[in-house]
Amino acid sequence: MGRSTTTAAVVLRSFRFGEADRVLHLYTLERGRVGAVAKGVRRTKSRFGARLEPFSHVELVLHLGRGELDTVTGASLLAPHDGVRTDPYRLRTGLIGLEAMLRLFTEQEANERAFTALTRFLDALDEIPEDEPGRPSLDPLVLSFQLKLLWLSGYLPHLESCVECGATQGLAGYAPAASGAVCRDCSGGAIPLSADGLQGIAALLRSPLADARAAGLTPRGARDALGVVTASYEYHGGFRLRALSA
Repeated sequence: MGRSTTTAAVVLRSFRFGEADRVLHLYTLERGRVGAVAKGVRRTKSRFGARLEPFSHVELVLHLGRGELDTVTGASLLAPHDGVRTDPYRLRTGLIGLEAMLRLFTEQEANERAFTALTRFLDALDEIPEDEPGRPSLDPLVLSFQLKLLWLSGYLPHLESCVECGATQGLAGYAPAASGAVCRDCSGGAIPLSADGLQGIAALLRSPLADARAAGLTPRGARDALGVVTASYEYHGGFRLRALSA
């Protein structure tokens, strides 16, 4: 016998399954990462198909059966985030954040801070103006979100002092294998890291997600922050985000 549970969730990914079903990758408040099947949602008369699109913040009733996938038996919208799906800049920015969640948080283990960060990221994403110019991967909001996820998953880079000699002055690079900054004397083979990058990363980590775009990140600081994030993924998670190269 299965049982049912009700939880807040964000739809991270959705793909077709069979003739009318969809398989959902969810991040839930109560259980962390969960896979579920939504039966019949691709039919035009589905009761809640439109509520289960990626980016949707929902309250779900999930039936826990014997297989790997739960079954969605009820869904109500808490925040649709429709504007994210219809604006190209917000969509590309948001897909980076959702993929980061998918790759960093893979277990059925509740993490309230990660769930809260995700919902705040989506709320802040709604506030980005339509048709925003620029490169989504360098947007301060998505950089801040990824840095916070690295912190929550235990991969936060150490940037206060040189990880090789302990010097606090003259930091000039980032050593991915050591997960930290290095000074000029120890920077052989490190990724260059400017003062703007160090200050920008610190500002993004201090700022709430809603304030990330007002944190004063310079273009050089944004590039350095992206370099630290991507290097952390590759060296400590063993992956690269496809959305960053889209």
